Amino acid sequence: MSGVTVQQMAGRIAELMEARLRVRGEGLAEKLRRGGRFLPRKVRREAEYLAKADEEARVPKLLSRLDHERIADAYDVCVRYLKPLGAGARRKAILLDMFTGFATGLFATGVLVIALLIWRGFL
Repeated sequence: MSGVTVQQMAGRIAELMEARLRVRGEGLAEKLRRGGRFLPRKVRREAEYLAKADEEARVPKLLSRLDHERIADAYDVCVRYLKPLGAGARRKAILLDMFTGFATGLFATGVLVIALLIWRGFL
């Protein structure tokens, strides 16, 4: 993994933060400083590691010391959280939540009616 790749990863995370969290700034480090509080602790920690690796990747002597597996893992964690759902997936999730609530309500009502019927001696 080259320094350019690490910088591209950091740039991609910075773009996703701007798109998803509406955070402005020049690079990933500045965007984390301004909007890091909006991220969960684990994602923020991984993004901070990626920002630190981005700064170190700019120095050729420090590039060889970077843990490239850890950088890739940090990138994956950040992308997984920041990748926005599409409009269709969001609508599908909302409908699924509505139908799940409706089905749970029907099931609970049915159980209560059957319990009442048993208790009153009709079943």
